[in-house]
Amino acid sequence: MRRHKLLVSAVVMAVVGLAGCAGNDDSDDASEDPTTSADAGQVIEVTIEGDSVDPNGEKVDVDADQPVVLDITADAPGEIHVHSTPEQEIEYDAGESQHTLTFDRPGTVEVESHTLEKVIVQLQVR
Repeated sequence: MRRHKLLVSAVVMAVVGLAGCAGNDDSDDASEDPTTSADAGQVIEVTIEGDSVDPNGEKVDVDADQPVVLDITADAPGEIHVHSTPEQEIEYDAGESQHTLTFDRPGTVEVESHTLEKVIVQLQVR
């Protein structure tokens, strides 16, 4: 399943990259870590299935003023709240979608599903 997600993500990001959009990455050295760093930004893979999320509240370092792409795979549509300044809401459909965020100030930004009442990831913006 992970290999399939990485392949699909790589194809989607390559197509978007060819269209001239920044922030998506086709990284060759993917690992079991939920994030993949790249020159154009950082990809965080998010899986929402039933009432579980992955990652589940992990802390991830990200750089200020650099794109962060949430690569979301979900079994149902939903909404994610990003507790940044200003706060952001991401609506997603069932299936795969990518959403690019940028943060301009250092600090901790919680990304959570209010529906599931779970923190998905804590971004440590530096």
